[in-house]
Amino acid sequence: MTGAGAGRVALAAGTAGPLAAGGLCRALGLAGPADVLWAGATLFALVPAVWWVLVALRQRRLGVDLIAVLALLGSLLVREYLAGALIAVMLATGRSLEDYASGRARRDLRALLERTPHEARRYEDGAVRRVPVEDVVRGDRLLVPAGSVVPVDGVVEREAAFLDESALTGEALPVEHDVGAAVRSGTLNAGDPFDLRATATAEESTYAGVVRLAREAQAESAPVVRLADRFAVLFLPLSLAVAGGAWLASGQLVRAVAVLVVATPCPLLLAAPAAIVAGISRTARHGVVVKGGAALETLGHARTLILDKTGTLTTGRPEVTDVVTDAETDPAELLRLAAAIDQMSAHTLAEAVVRAAHERGLSLPRPCEVREVPGRGARGRVDGRRVTVGKAVSEAAWMSGVRARAALDGAMTVWVTLDGRTRGVVLLRDAVRADAPRTLRRLRSAGIRRIVMLTGDRADVAESVATVLGVDQVQAECSPAEKVRAVRDEPDVSAMVGDGINDGPALAAADVGVAMGARGAAASSQAADIVITTDRLGRLADAMDVARRARRIAVQSAGAGMLLSLVAMAGAALGLIPPAAGALLQEGIDAAVILNALRALRGGRGTRVPLDLATDALLRRFGREHAFLRPPLENLRTVADTLSATPEALERLHDVHRFLVGTLLPHERGEETRLYPAVARALGGTETTTTMSRGHAEIERLVRRLGHHLGLAAEGGLRPDQLDDLKACLYGLHAVLTLHFAQEEEAYFSLSSGAQAF
Repeated sequence: MTGAGAGRVALAAGTAGPLAAGGLCRALGLAGPADVLWAGATLFALVPAVWWVLVALRQRRLGVDLIAVLALLGSLLVREYLAGALIAVMLATGRSLEDYASGRARRDLRALLERTPHEARRYEDGAVRRVPVEDVVRGDRLLVPAGSVVPVDGVVEREAAFLDESALTGEALPVEHDVGAAVRSGTLNAGDPFDLRATATAEESTYAGVVRLAREAQAESAPVVRLADRFAVLFLPLSLAVAGGAWLASGQLVRAVAVLVVATPCPLLLAAPAAIVAGISRTARHGVVVKGGAALETLGHARTLILDKTGTLTTGRPEVTDVVTDAETDPAELLRLAAAIDQMSAHTLAEAVVRAAHERGLSLPRPCEVREVPGRGARGRVDGRRVTVGKAVSEAAWMSGVRARAALDGAMTVWVTLDGRTRGVVLLRDAVRADAPRTLRRLRSAGIRRIVMLTGDRADVAESVATVLGVDQVQAECSPAEKVRAVRDEPDVSAMVGDGINDGPALAAADVGVAMGARGAAASSQAADIVITTDRLGRLADAMDVARRARRIAVQSAGAGMLLSLVAMAGAALGLIPPAAGALLQEGIDAAVILNALRALRGGRGTRVPLDLATDALLRRFGREHAFLRPPLENLRTVADTLSATPEALERLHDVHRFLVGTLLPHERGEETRLYPAVARALGGTETTTTMSRGHAEIERLVRRLGHHLGLAAEGGLRPDQLDDLKACLYGLHAVLTLHFAQEEEAYFSLSSGAQAF
């Protein structure tokens, strides 16, 4: 227990004990000893109350504790010792409730600190040795035993990792990471032991950053001083004026004391801070670190949301969207050769190419004679072939159309040259986060009136993202200084969300800055008031829900308490309520409003859709299947582009049909029979899934049409008169499936990020 906590326990004991003992003495007819005990309790509480007033004055605040001091002094002057003892117990009880609420917040932040790994198991000379985590360097191979915390950021090397990521993400269900997947420090190994190749030191790792943020949050000053002071500006002088008026009008000091007794501002002192601190507690347990109550309060009444694009609205990680080749080259073979070279490179685009090859199940050979040329790419030999990945080495007629398509789509291009001739290109894009559209809709429901996107990216790329998300205003090609000016020009209370180093100044300039800290820069996290430690934008909407609810409960508790106190003050001024009865009445008011404030410790529904664990598991399962099925979809367009009345084209059509019938349609039917009924229950009716079901029917129709064409070609091969309809069928399937997948990921799969109660 902290010194402050022990002091508050002593205050509670030193006031409640004499009050109870005095009551016993009065029951036995011992009035004198009873008054002595009650007066002692009053004096015992008067000392810390005076100290609180002096502390407030040193901070240049006229603390509302002054009313409590005057009430205690007044009760002694008019010899209303029972009233003084009741006020003393009231103050002690209120401070203990405050300790409980703030202690919850400290425990939730301290839990992050206590999970900090202190040692790692490193392979040395074929053996595993325990070493201090500070000694781990990039490239070390580590063993992560079952039940231990991952010590540093790294890549899974042997055996899949089954990790409990709740300390970072707030999600209760463990997550499986295959070999080659990146994992973050601070997560718990909930499965079998696995090997980890360190990609960062302990100081550079994710969890070290979270710990630093938790320490900053603990060092912040007491929350909601602003909210309490705004109420106190009116309440304190009003209380003194009513007390003084009652004394002057009646000539009885006891009436003034009675007014001060019922005006003792525990609702103002404790209820509002308790609600805000409880909100900080809730956010801390779910991957959102709030650096003080003022930040949560400001987020709770923000009206304008300003968002960076890259890494905030988009994943910030390029993903392969298509592989386009000339008529003589197989796209899968081209990707395999390119990834074989790129696996030796640390470039962001190279990582994306290798990741795409692994997702497609391609086996990557080890290249030789690899050389990376800055600004040009990498080259080497793979299976006896000279492979260059990066800039185009030669030109061909088919390449101009691909360049035009890349420009229209805002895609990046990685050209692949085989044996001196450019044979294909890998197209990559920074995809919009799957949960971004739903998150923005939730934020509008929570009270955000205007959404602005600021980005240093090209205007056409920014506009395409803004169109998908329904953003109100876009400012593209912004420098950091222009972002700061845009933030400062906002007339309403604004929240700025970003993740990069260049976002730091804008985050500091906003009324409240929110950093996406899971993969964001340390500079942005340090400049922000709130840090989302998970890589999920949806947590921003969760934090907004908590902030608005906590602030609403804080204002409600303080306002209701003050209103009841004003009614009681009027009764006391008229002589209807003596000091002792007033103290009991005020105790009841205080208990009611403080308990109401503590409701903020419990979760509220807010703007998210509550899901049961079974539905959440279904969403996760079908979401993983989407990730597996997406890459083969691009083959539909590739086959359509190269379709001809040849045996090779017919064989490619058969491959496509086998994939559609054997893999894709079972997935779609599983969604229709298992996932959609569960989602309909969560969203409130089958109307929410009707459109998606119609998409399933269209997919089935096109697959049957493709099968009919293959049946016609079973004996004599493809006829020229079939080609146009076959192309329309393939292009139609590609378009319908691409749209259908995007709609499901936005409307349904993004729900799983908020499945746990927040």
